[in-house]
Amino acid sequence: MDLGLQGKIALVTGGSRGIGLATAQALVAEGCRVVICAREARRDHIALDAMTIQADVQRPEDIERVFDAVLRAYCGRLDVLVNNVGGGGRWGAERVEETPASVWSEVYQKNAGAAAHFTRLAIPLMRAQRWGRVVTVASIHGIEAGGRPWFAMAKAAEVALMGSLARMHDLVRDGITFNTVAPGGIMIPDTGWEHEREANPSAFARRLETEYPLGRLGTPEEVADVIAFLCSDKARLVNGATVVVDGGESRRF
Repeated sequence: MDLGLQGKIALVTGGSRGIGLATAQALVAEGCRVVICAREARRDHIALDAMTIQADVQRPEDIERVFDAVLRAYCGRLDVLVNNVGGGGRWGAERVEETPASVWSEVYQKNAGAAAHFTRLAIPLMRAQRWGRVVTVASIHGIEAGGRPWFAMAKAAEVALMGSLARMHDLVRDGITFNTVAPGGIMIPDTGWEHEREANPSAFARRLETEYPLGRLGTPEEVADVIAFLCSDKARLVNGATVVVDGGESRRF
């Protein structure tokens, strides 16, 4: 299916690995001119035809710098924003009271805070061209109980951000849509899931068999395919949606 993204300008945050990198690859394959930003956005390890910018989204000035670079490179144009940067689902301690306030604030800023800042900067550009797509990568822990509370809180805020913007008539009637993708367990190299599997392969296998209907975790590419569709004109009626991509892992209707 031709998604009609040829020549669109797309910014993918946290695009150097995992879901972000897979999304950047999917958008490049559809003909987008892609910019990625990440703390480790080193061109030498990203086999991707994309502009890369090193940035730490915990620093507001870095977010502003990313946008300045996009404006200069593409004459003030941005068609697609994928708010993928995030994490912190394994930060902190098992006991809530042993987790310092700094963890709560850092996880919130890395996820919801960064998404809000990037989105606020993108909206005027999309308004000017009367077309835009904002897709935010949250988590199933943002829509149902589970996970560490500081992470669930941040991801729930991302869902609320997209849903609230999607209800604003002046934005969506200017051709901008706002959607959320909520992945379940995704196997990404050198992350907590891989470490868990290596530490106790038999326990990991039992967990997959009992908790995951497909008997496996998802892949970044499976999430990226959904994101690419939501970024396209084919998804013009999809606005304010939270699309779960988890193979049936979550328990909400």
